[in-house]
Amino acid sequence: MIVVLMGYMGSGKSTIGRNLATVLNYNFLDLDEYISSNENATISELFKTKGEIYFRKKEAFYLNDILNSKDNIVLALGGGTPCYGNNLNVLLNESKVCLFYLKLSLPTLNERLFKEKENRPLISHLQREEALLEFIGKHLFERTQYYNQASNIIVADNKSKKDIVEEILMSLI
Repeated sequence: MIVVLMGYMGSGKSTIGRNLATVLNYNFLDLDEYISSNENATISELFKTKGEIYFRKKEAFYLNDILNSKDNIVLALGGGTPCYGNNLNVLLNESKVCLFYLKLSLPTLNERLFKEKENRPLISHLQREEALLEFIGKHLFERTQYYNQASNIIVADNKSKKDIVEEILMSLI
C-alpha cells in the first residue's frame, strides 16, 4: 500500500508522513526530496535553471516511479503535485494508493508559513503578512478543487501530530 498525503505547503505532509511511516513501519518518501536527490539539484535550482515545465514533467515521472514500487510507502507530495498534468487521476485510479488531504484553514497556514517563509522559495519574497495571506488565499482557491478529490480529508486545525496520525490510522482500518 502507498499512503499519499497531499495539501498546501505548511500543512504538515512531511512531518505527519514521517510519523505515520514510523508507526506503520513503512518507508517514507517526500516527493520533492526524491526529485532533488535524483536530479542532483534543489527544487529552486530546477525551477531557475530548467523551468517549471521541466520540473512538472520530472515530478510526474518520479511520482509514477514511486507508484510502481512494490514497497509499502508513505508519500508526501509537493503542494502543487495533484494540480498539474495527470497526477491526480493517476493517484485516484491506482488501487494500492490511499489518498489523504491534510486540510488547514487559511489563517493557520498563514501563521505557520510566515514563521518559516525564508525556507520556502515560493514565498520568501513576501515581506508582509497581508501579502502572504493574499498569496495563500489565491493558491488555495485554485488548488482546493484538486485537494478535495482525496478519498480522505483530515481537517488538521488545532490537532496534534499524534491526533492526525491516529485519525489517518483509523481511516486505514
